[in-house]
Amino acid sequence: MTLAESIKALGVQLGFQQVGITDTDLTAFDEYLLEYLKKGHHGDMDYMEKHGLLRLRPELLVPGTKSIIVVRMNYLPPNAHMQETLKDKTKAYIARYALGRDYHNLMRKRLKDFAQAITQLAGEHGYKVCVDSVPIMEKALAQKAGLGWTGKNTLILNKQVGSYFFLGALLTNLDLPRDTPMPEEHCGKCKACIKICPTAAIIAPYQLDARRCISYLTIESKGSIPVELRPLMGNRIFGCDDCQIICPWNRYAKITDEKDFHPRHQLDNRQLVDLFLLSKEEYTRLTEGSPMKRTCYEGWLRNIAVALGNAPYEEPIIDALKQREFHESELVREHVAWALDQHLKKCSR
Repeated sequence: MTLAESIKALGVQLGFQQVGITDTDLTAFDEYLLEYLKKGHHGDMDYMEKHGLLRLRPELLVPGTKSIIVVRMNYLPPNAHMQETLKDKTKAYIARYALGRDYHNLMRKRLKDFAQAITQLAGEHGYKVCVDSVPIMEKALAQKAGLGWTGKNTLILNKQVGSYFFLGALLTNLDLPRDTPMPEEHCGKCKACIKICPTAAIIAPYQLDARRCISYLTIESKGSIPVELRPLMGNRIFGCDDCQIICPWNRYAKITDEKDFHPRHQLDNRQLVDLFLLSKEEYTRLTEGSPMKRTCYEGWLRNIAVALGNAPYEEPIIDALKQREFHESELVREHVAWALDQHLKKCSR
């Protein structure tokens, strides 16, 4: 068994579902990134513009890097109830990747263990662990390393498992043989993801305008959600899975064996009203060790207020909104006022 084969086998033993290896040359993606930034499709994610092409120059990010080991880890929990929750407008829909513990912490530790175990095979080597916290293009690396192709929804798709997986990478100074990128994409004429997107954020095949994306609006954006997009968000309060749910390749999605990715606090089946009335302390306890802490309490209330505005008229919903009508946050007050106005319009029809 070659060193590369041994490294891949070791990665699988440690809990990654696939391991690929590529080089540092990402210049083929330069035009795509520059055009994306030029059009402002990154919204308020200033860090993307700040780093610019450095995201495509891993050898400059970590001098001495010769190879990049890319891994993926499945996260789809059992009994995901995605369609059922989306249809029940009184319940909160949370992107399925966020129901369990924060994947950043789990994958970062797993990759560190992986790098140290590689030392036993190859001797001392320089490396850097990358899980979203380092300015590199993980999806471009995954495509080059043969883990899948870039789908029309801009996610990495894999013929065997669909797209419900996390990506991570090890930048190393080991000179390893490269895997062959997938020669072509396999979306064909399918445009299901484009048609299903609630806010029309997938503006064309392989082009996503983050400013319209529910994941961006509910997580990355810290300001007011555009009024015209609020009715389109439904009951999605943290992220969105629609373009994955509809993707034909996800019929092959595999359920994760990682218990840490399974739902905590019954977050796959919670009423909007219950979550909206949580105190800041209760919210902090609920989201401890979870990806959802990124939105902060103010953003949490903002997002749920919009969902409550989209919910059917019910007295408990109106009562809950009125309890936050004079909240100390102007952002929360604005979205609560909008939600109450939505219900007023429903009553007047």
